[in-house]
Amino acid sequence: MGWALLLAKRAAIGAMIGIAVSDELVSLARMQGSSMEPTLVAGKSLMEGDVLLLDKFPGHDFGFSRGDVVVLRSPHEPQYWMVKRLIAVEGDMLRVPGKRELVQVPKGRCWVEGDNANVSLDSRNMGPIPMALLKARVTRVVWPPERFGRVESILPTGRIVAHGERPIR
Repeated sequence: MGWALLLAKRAAIGAMIGIAVSDELVSLARMQGSSMEPTLVAGKSLMEGDVLLLDKFPGHDFGFSRGDVVVLRSPHEPQYWMVKRLIAVEGDMLRVPGKRELVQVPKGRCWVEGDNANVSLDSRNMGPIPMALLKARVTRVVWPPERFGRVESILPTGRIVAHGERPIR
């Protein structure tokens, strides 16, 4: 009986550590929707598509960076998560694709876009969104094995006209 209790205690401790790591540090998520194609591939069923490694503690290396692929809460439907590329942060002046206007990102906000502009609901439609909605950075595709690898931080060229004065935190 003593070994069963010891095993149960160790399993409970392991579960608590696993939950804490998943909630606060890193976790896995399956890509849904086609707004980030071809960078990230969504599946048609639960068993298809990219499985992503999420860094939920980007502050350990000075925060989010322009070009990062990020996970954020939808500003209009908070029960949903979105995956987008961080294009600009507060104070940045940027060119909006397909328009002749420049936008300056207001304080506390950022500009996010999906890599697949034809289907993405993002800042091009919603405008700048609160930085506080950003919850994690996508660092790797971990499944399927043939797509295993780092998700690159790429900033589209010619979009940022001028950077803000403050660093991203």
